[in-house]
Amino acid sequence: MLNLVLGYLGLGLMFGLAGIGSSIGTTIAGNAAEGALKKRPEKSSSYMILSAMPATQGLYGFLAFILWLGRDFATDGLMLFGAGLSVGLVCLFSAIRQGQVCANGIVGVSQGHNVMTQTMIYAALPEFYAILALVAAIMIR
Repeated sequence: MLNLVLGYLGLGLMFGLAGIGSSIGTTIAGNAAEGALKKRPEKSSSYMILSAMPATQGLYGFLAFILWLGRDFATDGLMLFGAGLSVGLVCLFSAIRQGQVCANGIVGVSQGHNVMTQTMIYAALPEFYAILALVAAIMIR
């Protein structure tokens, strides 16, 4: 029974924390975009692209969730809890930090600096760890 509870809790953490991180990260960048629109509305496509980048961690959590659905929770509950907690936490923090990087890039673009490409590169660095967490969850599976 405990394994069953841990398994479902792990699934919830896997998807839930990743989704929470993405929603926080996108709103951090989105808030910067809203302010930037007042200064340079013609750059709205750059703001939108950078604001959407943290959403990918929620997708990684969802993919891991889907891949782990077929497991036998009665025997794999503890393993699922560990994988779910790790994927969820890594995606949570990765999305938040990526949102902060993107917000700074949005401010730079609104100030007239040509930093869109560099911001996307810098924003890809925290995302790399979310990808590693997803790959680890796939390998454990």
